[in-house]
Amino acid sequence: MTGDALRFDGVSKLYGPLRALDDVSLAVRKGEMFGLIGPDGAGKTTAIRLACGLLHPDKGTVAVLGRSPTAEHHAITASVGYLSQRFSLYGDLTIDENIAFFAEIHGVGRYAAERDRLLAMTQLTPFRKRRADRLSGGMKQKLALACTLIHEPEVLLLDEPTTGVDPVSRREFWKLLSEFLSQELTIVMATPYLDEAERCGRVALLHEGKLMAIDAPAVLQAGLRGSLLEVLVPAARPPIDLLAAIPGVIDVQTFGDRAHVRCADPDAGAAATAIVAALAREGLEAVSVRPVPASLEDVFIDLITGAGTRH
Repeated sequence: MTGDALRFDGVSKLYGPLRALDDVSLAVRKGEMFGLIGPDGAGKTTAIRLACGLLHPDKGTVAVLGRSPTAEHHAITASVGYLSQRFSLYGDLTIDENIAFFAEIHGVGRYAAERDRLLAMTQLTPFRKRRADRLSGGMKQKLALACTLIHEPEVLLLDEPTTGVDPVSRREFWKLLSEFLSQELTIVMATPYLDEAERCGRVALLHEGKLMAIDAPAVLQAGLRGSLLEVLVPAARPPIDLLAAIPGVIDVQTFGDRAHVRCADPDAGAAATAIVAALAREGLEAVSVRPVPASLEDVFIDLITGAGTRH
């Protein structure tokens, strides 16, 4: 497939004095899994709603499959599926009845075969006569996805669909997304979970409405400055202040009883030697100091603490 499924060109959106999105430009290719990543208030939900045509940009243009989602909203409705944070199922309707309702909303006449296929993929077939208000959280999530896909959209927009869902259901949901991706569906997902973001083909890192970086997760991780080391000492908590005071240390983040120490020196061996020596001068013997691969969280922290914007 060729062309872009979604484009933002210089898009800004304001809520009074709050700039939810600030001059954001990005393109999502057809058939890819694309992640909008960032904490609460980063602008993820605003971006998804702009793509759905639920909001108008105050500046710039938005295009979905080459059309304006606001000026040509009716034309793109059949091509876009939208799963919001609070997708509304009807609790007094069964699984089958909920899917039938959403099929009729989208004007889908013959949906039985597609409904059966979606129920099989989501493993909901044995429960199709159960009312929605009697489903578990994970099952409700899968039913919501089936309802969103019943009209066979080309683009699927997901706004934090796994927030508040247990780890097993999250894993099952991602397995489903991978299956749909293999069928050339374009998926754009907003999520605050950086571990989920690493499953995307490309990600856009957003912070306070600004686009900080956009690329494949592996490319962003490989581009982190210096070296990253995991430090473990025989103490309840890592000595953050001590580690941060070592010459050449850029940043220190704690992960349980361990610290991730980012050093300006790209030579991990030399950086580890300096850390061990600094700890020894304070009477601390390191249990382990070893280089570790950078995570998207490390990249994100690097960007928002002053490394600048990368595109």
